[in-house]
Amino acid sequence: FQAVPGDLRNVLYTVPGKDPSRTVVLGAHYDTKDLPGFVGANDGASGTAVALELARELKPRTIGPTVVFAFFDGEESPRGTPDADFESEGLRGARVAAPTLKGAEAMVLLDFVGDKDLAIPREQGSDAGLWAKLRAAAKRAGKQKHFPDATGGGVIDDHVPFQEQGIPSIDLIDFGFSCFHRRCDDMSAVSAASLDATGETVRELLRRL
Repeated sequence: FQAVPGDLRNVLYTVPGKDPSRTVVLGAHYDTKDLPGFVGANDGASGTAVALELARELKPRTIGPTVVFAFFDGEESPRGTPDADFESEGLRGARVAAPTLKGAEAMVLLDFVGDKDLAIPREQGSDAGLWAKLRAAAKRAGKQKHFPDATGGGVIDDHVPFQEQGIPSIDLIDFGFSCFHRRCDDMSAVSAASLDATGETVRELLRRL
């Protein structure tokens, strides 16, 4: 565990790779926006679910780099915080974790990855080279339709503190999700097939890094 201001905590789990000098971070936030009736099945839980399954499946020293699975608390800003203050008040767990992992060669963030019409373009600030490797992995896994050759807008998310440490980072986020911070972000809004597509793609990416 890793303490985060506000009585929060990150959960870090490490799977050793063949080359102990190399580290890749796979992250997701496990907190949910503190709104009445809000569940966060896609916004929070989907990325966490995929990362948990990959952590369960990945065996030590079967791929090149060591993988640190980082489950962030406090991605969402505290209740009552204006949206305009998100950049300063959110990303609390990632801001604690990033400096401790500044030797990593890559960071992959999973955020909105479970919606039924999953289509994830490259987030504008995401590293282009690492994103190209992700799209190649999606093609090998037969999931390329979910990762179109397009670039979306920039998103302030948990990958940003890692970018600030000089770590090439990408954010897998389908920000066209219509139930963002709404009560309809429940189990009816997510798809097992989308979770599988994300997991298969990221697993293939990790194999080739």
